[in-house]
Amino acid sequence: MSYPEPPTIEAEADFKVQGAGKPCKTWYTVFGDLKSGVRPLVCLHGGPGAAHNYIRPIRFLASTHSIPVIMYDQLGIGNSTHLPEKMGDGKFWTVELFLAELDNLLKHLGIQDDYDLLGQSWGGMLGSCHAINQPKGLHRLVIADSPASMKILPPDVQATLLKHEADGTTDSPEYEAAMQVFYDRHVCRVTPKPKDWDDTEAAIKADQTVYLTMNGPSEFFITGTLKDFNIVDELSKIKVPTLLVNGKYDEATDYVMEPFWKSIEKVKWVRFAESSHTPQLEETAEFLRVVGVYLKAE
Repeated sequence: MSYPEPPTIEAEADFKVQGAGKPCKTWYTVFGDLKSGVRPLVCLHGGPGAAHNYIRPIRFLASTHSIPVIMYDQLGIGNSTHLPEKMGDGKFWTVELFLAELDNLLKHLGIQDDYDLLGQSWGGMLGSCHAINQPKGLHRLVIADSPASMKILPPDVQATLLKHEADGTTDSPEYEAAMQVFYDRHVCRVTPKPKDWDDTEAAIKADQTVYLTMNGPSEFFITGTLKDFNIVDELSKIKVPTLLVNGKYDEATDYVMEPFWKSIEKVKWVRFAESSHTPQLEETAEFLRVVGVYLKAE
């Protein structure tokens, strides 16, 4: 299904970052009209360090539901300022840095008093942390394909991780091939991969600073600073209505998303039957319908 392209602008927001050693900017794009009177949706991409491209289908909420949609490349990736000299600097690349960047962008756009937030994968982790702080302008939250803790993994996945870590085989051709099979089954099941997916892949390969520092060599071998990420005990602080989404074949299984369901008071959960980790690419029409209806409900 095709959708009409919404009006689009691209711009940059200055972002003062202590320790960066140079001026930084956050690149963003707005789909639709921020002055329409409709509450905007801010989208947080995954990674960390994966760029916004693969979540671009969400822009069509501006066409299907008249919701202005804002996307941006987080610091260190895509069209925003790159800092390759900060490779491996875990004290620089922190959750707090990206929370500050989000707050800065909200203020730059003048929407800090009224907005919805959608986070995909790592973006959902970041969005959850933002919601835990109970910002006054946040109205609704969508957590898409995200874990509440990097310590919560299905037992079989945990065993695989430990084996490859112990054997030191994460850079072998066999491991690379197995990783691609995993991605095709549990990250994006669309074949051939859409251009938006390929553009994000290219962005990651062009600069892996954030991804390697915070995540690690792959989606299921976490060696970076996020390996100890755990907000399970703080989820009850999320007070806004929250929509959980994941796919039947998602690497973010029901098991890893269940803490959100158990701890957030006002919560709804939708699982996409034909999707893995990227339902916005795999079941675009249904994704737009589910998210659009939820955000428009009063």
